Amino acid sequence: MLRSRELRLDAFLPYRLSITSNLVSDHIASAYQQLFGLTIPEWRLIAIVAEEGAVAQSAVCERSRMDKVTVSRAAIAMVGRGLLARTAHDGDRRSHLLVLTDAGRELYADVSPKALELEEQLFSSFRPEELETFVAMLHRIDAVALSLRDQPKIER
Repeated sequence: MLRSRELRLDAFLPYRLSITSNLVSDHIASAYQQLFGLTIPEWRLIAIVAEEGAVAQSAVCERSRMDKVTVSRAAIAMVGRGLLARTAHDGDRRSHLLVLTDAGRELYADVSPKALELEEQLFSSFRPEELETFVAMLHRIDAVALSLRDQPKIER
């Protein structure tokens, strides 16, 4: 399709995306753990809540593509550390809204500049136009993957 019809794992784009994503996540996870005692799911949760204000766990799952169990564990840990609070969800009595506490907002304010530093470390060798093209391509890949989500899978 994109290259030859023979599968070569290192040239298989879904594999390459996964490997690259894991390498980037491992680098960032190490920094967040050392500096702030946060896992990647915990950081993503705090960042999403910081951006949204108050958000249901189901919305965090949808936005982050993390599964319910991962989000739930991260939320429990962050509530336990006093970084998040759960409030009643007026629109859905079965769920709660997550909001940052004062301590959570302080942590987010501390972590955000470090996140941008890590991004700079990873991508400083790329020209701005390369990064714009790369981000646009990632958005296109996301859109295609989402559009294929409800279509029948490949048959045996």
